[in-house]
Amino acid sequence: MRFLAVCTALAAATALTGCGQSAGSDGGSDKVTLWLMKGSASEDFIEKFTADFEKHHPGIDLEVKIQEWKGIGDKVNAVLGGKSKDRADVIEVGNTQVAQYVETGGVSEVTLEGLREWGSKDWLKGLSDPGSVNGAQYGVPWYAANRVVIYNKDLFAAAGIKTPPRNRQDWIAATQKLDKGDQQGIYLPGQNWYVLAGFVWDEGGDLAVETSGQWVGSLDDEKALAGMDFYKQLQALGDGPKGGDEETPPQSEVFARGQVAQIIATPGQVAQIEAANPALKGKLGFFPIPGKTADKAGAVFTGGSDLIIPEKTANRARAVDVITALVSEKWQTELARTMSYVPNKTTLARVVDGNDGAAAMAPGAAQGRATPKSARWAEVEADNPIKPYMTAVLSGQDPRQAAKAASDTMSRVLNSDR
Repeated sequence: MRFLAVCTALAAATALTGCGQSAGSDGGSDKVTLWLMKGSASEDFIEKFTADFEKHHPGIDLEVKIQEWKGIGDKVNAVLGGKSKDRADVIEVGNTQVAQYVETGGVSEVTLEGLREWGSKDWLKGLSDPGSVNGAQYGVPWYAANRVVIYNKDLFAAAGIKTPPRNRQDWIAATQKLDKGDQQGIYLPGQNWYVLAGFVWDEGGDLAVETSGQWVGSLDDEKALAGMDFYKQLQALGDGPKGGDEETPPQSEVFARGQVAQIIATPGQVAQIEAANPALKGKLGFFPIPGKTADKAGAVFTGGSDLIIPEKTANRARAVDVITALVSEKWQTELARTMSYVPNKTTLARVVDGNDGAAAMAPGAAQGRATPKSARWAEVEADNPIKPYMTAVLSGQDPRQAAKAASDTMSRVLNSDR
């Protein structure tokens, strides 16, 4: 699944290929096939990367195939199980999908390559942790994107706020100043559970935890309840619907009306806001979601992609070569600057300093987390009990009782047999 839509460029719909005649070094074909998801990289990036890879790997034909997110799970599982006519040597997958594919079977372990060649010690945990199962690495972080605060510079200036807040206390104080008359201090829908997750993590809590092989929903833990309490304080400083999420209605459209001081979203939403209201062009800024203290940004849900290698590839050495190139500083920099992404390593955060949106994401990405590492998490989200829990609390119901009901539902789903 893809949780974040962070770019507007569409990748080419056709495969980009070079030519070559020599066999792979491990006895496989001279062609190596890379599956990328639509929208993850621009056509220009793919063309440049393909040409550069083939230049540095004479005789190897790199074939890049663009895939749609809809229905991708079945296609990937077919390749992993050797039941598909299609072939792939490297596959881009959503960071939270890796555990599901590992459970199904057919994903090659890459722990040693990560340590020896790809600098795994510096990987963003929000990408690397979901790609690790039982201490073994299967997913290789490729790029990340996370939410930041998008704000209206004019409204901040009118309220006398000269610098963006850097801790929760200052954030609440600033938002209270901004929440006046017809103006909303922040537009925060009641069911934006990704934002809630960050507040829960900041408090030391979690959505669910695994104990002795069993998953237990943990929204009713004191720390998780503290995260929900902060969400309630912030949400009250605007008119976000208690029973809706960020897409009902689309928050970018609400923000574009010019009477909302802040929203929490990926930087890519600025393009949608400016398209809806061109008068806001150049008047929008970004800052990381504030943490409890000024020395550390708030925790955020990390969206993005990992790269996996099917066990059944006949070209594993070349697959490793492709990943080595994709995660190199050169191509991480190119991708991050082209697509406004966060690179896969904390040590590469500097490469997006000139991009305001991506630069605002980087501090949060360093505190990034992902959803519980269960292959059944997708089933939890299919009928997400966190959303009605949030609405219940914001509507005045007892937080502990509502949290217990949601936690029990998560426990049941996460521990159910397929």
